[in-house]
Amino acid sequence: MIFANLLNYITPIIFALGLIALSLKIVPEYERLVVLFLGRFQTVKLPGLRIIVPGIQKAFRVDLRVVTMDVPSQDVISRDNVTVRVNAVLYFRVVDPERAIIQVENYLSAINQLAQTTLRSVLGQHELDEMLSDREKLNANIQEMIDKRADAWGIKVINVEIKHIDLNESMIRAIARQAEAERERRAKIIHAEGEFQASEKLLAAADVISQNPQALQLRYLQTLSDISTQKTSNTIIFPIPMEMITSFLGKKVTK
Repeated sequence: MIFANLLNYITPIIFALGLIALSLKIVPEYERLVVLFLGRFQTVKLPGLRIIVPGIQKAFRVDLRVVTMDVPSQDVISRDNVTVRVNAVLYFRVVDPERAIIQVENYLSAINQLAQTTLRSVLGQHELDEMLSDREKLNANIQEMIDKRADAWGIKVINVEIKHIDLNESMIRAIARQAEAERERRAKIIHAEGEFQASEKLLAAADVISQNPQALQLRYLQTLSDISTQKTSNTIIFPIPMEMITSFLGKKVTK
């Protein structure tokens, strides 16, 4: 009898303590608690010790920290009909906990799907060379489009970074051949520019020599000096001015 009476007193106390334990919620500084009262939005509770009445109120925790999300590899067909596999990383955070819970069923899944479709859509409008050389511009375009659409869910997209652009073997070989051809083209241009500059210098030197006969004699002596110092051959050829040959031929004919 005494045990039954004691049990009658203890049972309500245990029930009350359990109800209190279920009602108390500790909200960390980086979280917010979105509370629905009988199915309707009531409030967003701030960090601290909060009370949620079970059965009447329902609470959803929302993390306000920056989320780093890997966007799975996507098959993208570029504007010049090249198929590549591209993956990226997305940085975002919740700025409006109410909309993140009420406006979308699962905001993490929604933002992931949105990132995948936007990645394919944006990159498909550019050629392969732009994907490889102008990533910063593409990152900005993707970030702007995702942020604009995710704003209705109370989400702010901070940054998008394209991580890898994978090409098949045939395309890698084609790019290598293109790069080699480009290097050969630049080498030929540089060689042609050097020949052109050298011809200009020779033309200027010829003009100077034509105006100063003494310069031609000095150059002649310098050439002889250079030949005498070289030991590559035992034969030395002395250049004879055309004036001497002409005068010699003229005297021979006269005789």
